[in-house]
Amino acid sequence: MEQSTALTTTQSGVFSGIQAFEDAQRIAKALAQSTLIPQQFQGQQGFANCLVALNIARRMQMDPLMVMQNLHIIHGRPSWSSQFIIGLINGCGKFSPIRYEISGKGETLACMALATELATGEELRGPEVTMAMAKREGWATKSGSKWQTMPELMIRYRAAAFWGRLYIPDLLVGIQTQEEVLDVEPVTISEAEPVKASVDELNQKIAKAATKHEEAVIDDDEIF
Repeated sequence: MEQSTALTTTQSGVFSGIQAFEDAQRIAKALAQSTLIPQQFQGQQGFANCLVALNIARRMQMDPLMVMQNLHIIHGRPSWSSQFIIGLINGCGKFSPIRYEISGKGETLACMALATELATGEELRGPEVTMAMAKREGWATKSGSKWQTMPELMIRYRAAAFWGRLYIPDLLVGIQTQEEVLDVEPVTISEAEPVKASVDELNQKIAKAATKHEEAVIDDDEIF
């Protein structure tokens, strides 16, 4: 017996064929008319985003609405909320609930995420994240950064994201966390720029790009 249209779209892939694509468009049209999904998926402008979200949901074998509620579009790039990644780790059935090994305080604060693989009993440890790292990478020095007001929460989020990169890349499908996308400073170097630009000139260009980036960043409250 053939599966229903919705299930066929979900399991065959949105872009696997003309019929699957047409079926997905009908689903996306209905979703885009809903006010219960995030704004980036609503209306005609969000229609294409709905199609992409449907395909991601198929790849992850998850409910499309759940994917949409946790998939954020920042500067044109999709990203997961850190809570969603923690939920994936805890809910996939392959590992024990994720734990955090905290050491130090203030400037010496450090965190490592760890969980046990249920099939083998092996303890899987992620890379250590430190406040020194957060400062060197520029995460904690940006104006309005939650690293300045909620370091213990943000360091856990980043440690969990790093753990996920190592041990559940198949579930994350290559998408970064929302916090990672916000922390990256986009710098574009034009081909027309002099090859022998001075360090001061390059620093000025980076500073200008960072300022424009901060003005365009969404409200930090949307991270949580």
